[in-house]
Amino acid sequence: MIAIIDYDAGNVKSVQNALKKLGFEAVITSDIETIKNADKVIFPGVGEASSAMKKLQERGLDAVIPNLKQPFLGICLGMQLMCNASEEGNTKALGIFDCEVKLFPNSDIVPHMGWNNVSGIKGNLLENISETDNFYFVHSYYAEVGESTTSVCDYITQFSATLEKDNFYAVQFHPEKSGDAGFKLLENFLNLRF
Repeated sequence: MIAIIDYDAGNVKSVQNALKKLGFEAVITSDIETIKNADKVIFPGVGEASSAMKKLQERGLDAVIPNLKQPFLGICLGMQLMCNASEEGNTKALGIFDCEVKLFPNSDIVPHMGWNNVSGIKGNLLENISETDNFYFVHSYYAEVGESTTSVCDYITQFSATLEKDNFYAVQFHPEKSGDAGFKLLENFLNLRF
């Protein structure tokens, strides 16, 4: 069973629909026991960091998520909330990945929106994905490059496009909106075994 965490932060239905296209059923839930017992957990997000973090705290999910043992995938805001902290709303986040989330400098158009490739690819999530594959990004904040970084994107500055640590995986782009490359990445996640 695949659980998609519902915390009133965005694109849960589009993720569920993408999984359905791949032949996988997923439940959208904020129920702690359902999430704990899921085979895989997906943590999508679109929105503002401090209000999203508050929703997680209200549901008790901030204490549950860092202790999950099954494969776990954060998407966009979900990825940012898995870091130590975000400059957006001066938010203390979940601390799964040891890096900070910063606001892009305004030396170019912010938000970063559109298609980009990633480089420096390594790790399980990006198997069979090449530096010529493109993914769809839309974000004003970015996770710094750190020891958990498994690929980078270059827009204004170099930032983490993907992160991996133990059973935790995260992507800044939207795989559910990234065509064949995004579906390939989702399949890689769904095929992970722990």
